[in-house]
Amino acid sequence: MRYPQFLKENGSIGFVAPSFGCATEPYISAFKNAQKKLSQKGHMLILGSNCYESRGVGISNIPQLCGKELNDMYCDSDADILISCGGGELMCEILEYVDFKRIAQSEPKWYMGYSDNTNFTFLNTILCDTATIYGPCAAAFGMEPWHDSLKDAMGILKGNIKSVHNYEQWEKEGLKTEDNPLEPYNVTEKFQLRTWTAEKGLSIPDDISKKTDEIIQMEGRLLGGCLDCLSILCGTKFDQVEQFNEKYKEDGILWFLESCDLNPMGIRRALWQLDEAGWLKYTKGFLIGRPYCYGEDFFGMDQYMAVLGILSKYNVPVIMDVDIGHLPPMMPLVCGSKAKVKVEGNSIKIDMAYI
Repeated sequence: MRYPQFLKENGSIGFVAPSFGCATEPYISAFKNAQKKLSQKGHMLILGSNCYESRGVGISNIPQLCGKELNDMYCDSDADILISCGGGELMCEILEYVDFKRIAQSEPKWYMGYSDNTNFTFLNTILCDTATIYGPCAAAFGMEPWHDSLKDAMGILKGNIKSVHNYEQWEKEGLKTEDNPLEPYNVTEKFQLRTWTAEKGLSIPDDISKKTDEIIQMEGRLLGGCLDCLSILCGTKFDQVEQFNEKYKEDGILWFLESCDLNPMGIRRALWQLDEAGWLKYTKGFLIGRPYCYGEDFFGMDQYMAVLGILSKYNVPVIMDVDIGHLPPMMPLVCGSKAKVKVEGNSIKIDMAYI
């Protein structure tokens, strides 16, 4: 696994928009304030050509130009690390214009983003054997003040921290608007893990534990992202998960998964697809983020039944409602790193080793 150089004190930060750009409020103001805050910390900023664009469909620009921007900023720019401007809808359409061969031969750079950015954070790991960061996008760094999760993300980029843990509360309804673009996360909900282990058997939903005295430990190579994107990539020419699994089978895989647009039935269908495609081979455990459909019931199917109905057969721990994904805050995770996960009561800690 290739690990990029960490961001130095006065290092340069590049911004790219292979998915949505920061072209509308509140993202414009938040992105500009993020630039201000990062500049004040001594960093030189390099903006890709699409950061403020909105000419694309579901992405910042036409796919060819989105691919070109990513290639150029990764391989040719002076940026030490790259942060995506935002998530979007159709980043998958730029993939035929992303030069993964060239990227694999270039000096690796940290790339951070989430949601639609799974199309690069995941593929750069499995195709180029290069670690990436599944974490916040650029506009989030414009909030006042920074949430601890943003401090953790910068700590990962700088190499100051290699462990993350859950946060005390999470945001169910955000307050950021066009008139209040710098609002911090509106954390009102108490963090509460749900866990399942093979020892419990399967009697949904009774065996989804909220106990506070459990200790669960697992190790493996972190891999994953947004389930909406992963299910689309499955079976395409970019799908080399089998090769990745075989290369790292001695480590085993810790899958981290979260979802955006999928309802509970959609989550179950997507997991079925990954399961049938053989992606989940050699799995050592699952980290499931709070889905955007949190709390929804669809024809008697909730988010927990959707997950366990497919994943329980692997007889490995399934940890749910983790701080990953679209209901912030999110723990920044290094995709490709070798991790040790410890769940103790209602807390989770993830130690990431760069080996």
